[in-house]
Amino acid sequence: MMGSAEEKRIEDELSYPILLAERVRAAAEEAESFKLDCAEVGKQVDRLSQMLRTLVRSTTSVQSLYERPIRRVVSEVSKNLERALTLVRKCKRQSILRRVVRITSTTDFRKVSNLLESSIGDMKWLMGVLDTENNGTASGIFLSLPPIASNDPIISWVWSYIATVQMGQLTDRIEAANNLASLARDNDRNKKITVEEGGIPPLLKLLKESSSPEAQIAAANVLFVLANEQERVRSIVDEMGVPIVVQVLGDSPMKVQIPVAKLVATMAEHDQLAQEDFARENVIRPLVTLLSFETFVEDSKAQLSKQSIHSIVINKELEKFSSTGSNSRNYSYRPYSNSYSNLHMEGSSRGGNHRKERENEKPEVKIQLKINCAEALWLLAKGSVSNSRRITETKGLLCLAKLVETEEGELQYNCLMAIMEITAAAESNSDLRRAAFKTNSPAAKAVIDQLLRVIKELDSITLQVPAIRSVGSLARTFPARETRVIGPLVKQLDNKDQEVAVEAAIALQKFACPDNFLCMDHSKSIIEFNGVPRLMRLIRSGDRAQLHGVVLLCYLAIHAGDNEALEQARVLNALEGADRSVVAHHPDLKELVSRAIYQLNLYHTGAHPQRQLYTP
Repeated sequence: MMGSAEEKRIEDELSYPILLAERVRAAAEEAESFKLDCAEVGKQVDRLSQMLRTLVRSTTSVQSLYERPIRRVVSEVSKNLERALTLVRKCKRQSILRRVVRITSTTDFRKVSNLLESSIGDMKWLMGVLDTENNGTASGIFLSLPPIASNDPIISWVWSYIATVQMGQLTDRIEAANNLASLARDNDRNKKITVEEGGIPPLLKLLKESSSPEAQIAAANVLFVLANEQERVRSIVDEMGVPIVVQVLGDSPMKVQIPVAKLVATMAEHDQLAQEDFARENVIRPLVTLLSFETFVEDSKAQLSKQSIHSIVINKELEKFSSTGSNSRNYSYRPYSNSYSNLHMEGSSRGGNHRKERENEKPEVKIQLKINCAEALWLLAKGSVSNSRRITETKGLLCLAKLVETEEGELQYNCLMAIMEITAAAESNSDLRRAAFKTNSPAAKAVIDQLLRVIKELDSITLQVPAIRSVGSLARTFPARETRVIGPLVKQLDNKDQEVAVEAAIALQKFACPDNFLCMDHSKSIIEFNGVPRLMRLIRSGDRAQLHGVVLLCYLAIHAGDNEALEQARVLNALEGADRSVVAHHPDLKELVSRAIYQLNLYHTGAHPQRQLYTP
């Protein structure tokens, strides 16, 4: 699809077929053979000429014209007029030789006549879609099948719906958007056609209709359906959709914010460029604000006395967060700075307009908004250190920790996934790790408390896996004395679900691996929590369990090889067996296993002479 800058003005596009029609009519009047056929062609061309002139007048009076079907139809009309002109010109007086070379028959006229009738049908359809008779004031969606779309009816429906969304009455625009969403849900081809035929700009325009929440919801729903693939997300970004989406998210009723937050999530999921653009437009700030709405209510003294320590810490920190933002008016956020101007939506002239509506909304509506906001934060943080940093700088960690503590189901899961992505980013970036997960940080403590609670108390694979991964990602932040995180992980090595057990082994590897400065202390703690017998059982559970169990056993042997628990559990025999089985499929582990065997041979009797040849 050519950009508008490269295309001719629509008036210029229409002038060419009008000129062609005049030439055909003049040639038909000069014809000396097949006069009746030429006259009939002239009549058809006259009808086309009148329609084209009406269309020109209509296009100049419409402010926001949907041009895509006009260009397609006019291009086809021009081709058919060129064929008619070529045929009619053959009927002028010519020499005998040229007549023999250019033989014309009634069949040729029949073909051209059919083509012209198709063009007349296309023009009728186009004038109906553009509502030229009523200057665009008629209501309803014009739906019929033009000849140009006879082989692909979907494109005519898409044209009609987009034209209505762009130029119709508000109620019709809403209906057309809902129909577009229904078409797009059917298959990816319909999504592709909607984008290629210029559907994004009018949908973004509809999304800005702040006077009609129904219109905004309809537009957000279509955009959400379209945004499940990178190229289509990029189309929304290229049309400057990200600032519009962020503005609507911050300045709308809850029922509008719900689909808009979902749209942010799916765009961030499918395109890294969109992820970065949302960050630049400060979308994280309103998402955290919406997520924290009614989450941190001041408890009465009686309730306060019964609260856990980490709940008290969370509430106090969020009180600071709310007070710093409540006097501000928008989201002008300066990255890498503690200065936030115009911060909190709840007190802003925009967000404040909807505060009372939000307070009076049904609980299920409030929960759904939080679910979508948590999902958006999760997918914005995924693979992004900068977005993860922004979330931690907006006190987002405290909010996520509180919701993990108090909520259940999808909201709790989305919050855990957001924490998992933030901790994964912290694992890969030492600056973020030190800034957001300091040992004396209330937010970090609140998150750790909730992760451990999920691991220990909740019997749910879906929740335990992200919690275990999060703790593993933070392995390098824990001091040697912080053994409370190791015990629950060790216990999960015996989990009846192998996925949880393997994730626990992977997390413990990050405590015991050489990259961790405190690997020797952590290795001893793992052994003290009775980790070795559990690992010996785990390595007999399957290939993946054996692989990660053996790696962890190797780390324990290397960093705590003199511990009697390793000898009592016959770890040396297990590693020698692994040297033959596991290393065969994972040759990159050969050096690690050999080093572990050598280390055990140094401390325990009954060593195999050939193993003592290894030199670290």
